Amino acid sequence: MNRSKNQGGNKITYFSTGMNDQAMVRLELESYLRKALQKNEFHLCYQPLMDLKSGEITCTEALIRWQHPHLGLVSPAQFIPLAEETGLIEEIGAWVLTTACVQTKEWQQNGFPNLGISVNVSAYQFQQHAFIGQVIQALETSQLEPGYLSLELTESAMLKDIVYSISVMKSLQELGVKVSIDDFGTGYSSLSYLRNLPIDTLKIDQSFINNLHDEPSDIAIVKAIITMGQGLSVKIVAEGVETHEQLNLLRDLDCHYAQGYYIQKPLDIAAFEKGFRAVEKVEYTVK
Repeated sequence: MNRSKNQGGNKITYFSTGMNDQAMVRLELESYLRKALQKNEFHLCYQPLMDLKSGEITCTEALIRWQHPHLGLVSPAQFIPLAEETGLIEEIGAWVLTTACVQTKEWQQNGFPNLGISVNVSAYQFQQHAFIGQVIQALETSQLEPGYLSLELTESAMLKDIVYSISVMKSLQELGVKVSIDDFGTGYSSLSYLRNLPIDTLKIDQSFINNLHDEPSDIAIVKAIITMGQGLSVKIVAEGVETHEQLNLLRDLDCHYAQGYYIQKPLDIAAFEKGFRAVEKVEYTVK
């Protein structure tokens, strides 16, 4: 019954023994997930965003990783949806927010004074009334200036209750925190609500960047999004940049920022610091 519901309802699904196996795996994963935070099994990786005009790394995105002692590295695609279903994402999300802010403040105090941090916020976490308090707590704990924090939201996070979402986003901006829409172009992408949203940044989904060098339709879409962003006074980030050609084309289209494996893959703290210091030494630009 649940399988049929998850596939949209109004259909018949026949039982198979594999369903039991999947249910047991899910139950086991949920049990592990409930203990992961207290056992310090989570850590953050950081992926830089490059300013396409200056070539400087001005911000980095915090990405959660789960290293389980028996399961190994568990994909976020596996445990994030489960955390949202069980409500554990609120506690995990608060940990990510505070940890990322504390780390960024530490980096600022150790030679990178203008480095910002971008943190993903799940739909469930965003809709909780305690969310604003979590943001304030993270800023107070870390002593990070609000202007260096950007929160990334998906369209699904906002559309559940658009009036409430706008009020939360305005409250965040009143604090000085930046608001970003992630994976833009894959959801409803309604211009009627976009013009009313208090946002600072749009992140173009990587599906439009993948074939940017040889697909005229993708180039046209990306160009349209960048032009729209300029009209709305919104910064544009292209994610999923994997080639030199993509980077140069985005620069030619006047995209503001880029992120992806061509620039740098997600790095743990030590690797990020080592790579960042190397970047600073050579005045890193890609041309």
